[in-house]
Amino acid sequence: MKALQIPFFASLLLLLAASCVSNKRIIYLQETDEEIPLYTESELVPNFTEDYFLQYNDVVDINVKTTSEELNEIFGIAAGDQRLQMNMAQGAQNGGDIFFINGYTLDENGMVEIPLLGEIELLGLTTKQAQTKIEEKLKAYVNEEDFFVRVRLGGVRFSALGEFNRNGNFTILQNRISIFQAIAHAGDMTTTAKRNEVVLIRQYPEGTKSFRVNLNDQRIVESEFYFIRPNDMLYAEPMKIRELGTGVNFMQTFQLAVTTLSAVLLVLNAVR
Repeated sequence: MKALQIPFFASLLLLLAASCVSNKRIIYLQETDEEIPLYTESELVPNFTEDYFLQYNDVVDINVKTTSEELNEIFGIAAGDQRLQMNMAQGAQNGGDIFFINGYTLDENGMVEIPLLGEIELLGLTTKQAQTKIEEKLKAYVNEEDFFVRVRLGGVRFSALGEFNRNGNFTILQNRISIFQAIAHAGDMTTTAKRNEVVLIRQYPEGTKSFRVNLNDQRIVESEFYFIRPNDMLYAEPMKIRELGTGVNFMQTFQLAVTTLSAVLLVLNAVR
């Protein structure tokens, strides 16, 4: 019986040792062997660039300025600029979505309604094409050299569900963010999340598609999924380890090992 216990205890010690993380691996600015290189460098990977086409429920920031004070008042430029500054200050304070109030949301028909210009369909257009279309409408009221139009996305909105430390809907006030920036914004993924099968649900003008993305593969930076798009949804499934209830850190592994050892000893004593 003792001969059986020795390999068991040896295996237990190996399991506990493998679960430990040395301080040498987590302390910054240590004195290290000079023969170990300070850094390693990978090859430059070109970004995957692709035009984004406006979708339903996208929020766009449309800025129209002219040399006519009367037209500027119609477009609400003075009041809009002041309101935007106030909302930016408030958004910086409490994380609010500043463009949801001041921007233009594409309705179920892909239309936006702009003062004086009326309804304009922007669905399926890039921001540059949308800008050109608005400029063509504006030429009926102002000479081409007397106005300025700018169209841009009102931030990137996405959702994070499942094995994230912070689930919910998020807005990042940038024109482009990577999938890792989005994950960081959601508090990173939990220890038990499947990083090799993250589900990404993406909207297209003709419908919706879902993809399973392997974040463990460095080739992700070369793919179309490296930069997320507005209205993307990320879903992280749990590993089997969560379903089985095994430990994911030292204390949990230690508790599991102690419990298992106690059960084995009880069975051995009952057999004897």
